[in-house]
Order: sequence, then C-alpha cells, then structure tokens
Amino acid sequence: MSRALSAQALSEEDRRLVAERAAGCAEHVLWLFEAEAPDDERPHDAIARARAFSRGELDAAGEIRRRFVAGRAAHAVSSVGAVSAARAAAQAAGVAHMGAHALGAAAYAARAAGATAATAGDRSAAVAAELAWQRGRMSDEVAAALRLLPPIGTDDAGPLGRGLLASGELGSNIRALQAALG
Repeated sequence: MSRALSAQALSEEDRRLVAERAAGCAEHVLWLFEAEAPDDERPHDAIARARAFSRGELDAAGEIRRRFVAGRAAHAVSSVGAVSAARAAAQAAGVAHMGAHALGAAAYAARAAGATAATAGDRSAAVAAELAWQRGRMSDEVAAALRLLPPIGTDDAGPLGRGLLASGELGSNIRALQAALG
C-alpha cells in the first residue's frame, strides 16, 4: 500500500479500501436515524456513495463536493443516536476526501450504539460491543490501511487533529479502535 502526501489522507487505493468498511459502520446504526426521519434519504445516499467510491464507480473530486450533504441531515433529528448515525454516514462519505474519516464513521457509529442504552454502564458496554463488532468485520487489508493513519491528536493536518474527533467520546472511541488495530 502506498502512502499519500498527508498521513491522514491515505492513498486513493487505501481510501477505496476503507470506504466500504466505513459504510458498513454507518449502515449498522442507520436505523436510529431512519426511526426519526424515515423519509430523509441523505444518510442512506451517503452510505451508498461511499460504497460506490469503494468500487471505483465514483471519483474523489465529485465526492469531495458532496461530502457534507449527509451531515446536514443531522440537523433534521434530535436524539443523540439519530444525530450520530447521520454523522457516521457523513464521515463514511468523507473517506473519498480523506481516509481518516473512516475512523470518524466508526466513532460516530459507536456513539450512536451507545445512545441506545439506558444507563452509563450500559452505554459503555454498548460502545465497546459496537467497536468489537466493527473490528470483527474488518479485513486484514483494511486494518493495515487504518494503521497507516497517525494516532489521534498527533497530526493537525486533518480530522484526527485536535478538533471534534479527537475530543470527548469520539476521541475515546477512535483511541480504542486504534489500540485494537495494534
């Protein structure tokens, strides 16, 4: 696998590889969004586009222009689970632009799964279970590509920098996933 100029970008080959996994993470929790906004297709469309990008049917330039559409769907719902599911889909679509968004999709999907639990202890268990589910369905090739990404919070040249993904629950989710990747 080749390395792109920005460590968070990944090569196009690696972005296509991890886009399918990011779409799978987002799709796993999509039902939370659909329960609140059954007629809003934006997150579903973003997941489909991530998969099409993965298969080589869409180019990165076109997807860069459309990557924010699913994120706007988060404003159409109110629960943490539904908002996080929409953002997971948006992150999956963002993989065409930067590979680090694959970890964002996984982190938001884990947050969405945790939001379905009744207590803090149950939330922690639900998040851990979601992260284990994600890792269990990850090919060795996807894991190798994700290991090319810098540890969260160490490189400000992308979404894994010091921003939203590096802080709070999302940052914890990404740290746990990166630790599991080895």
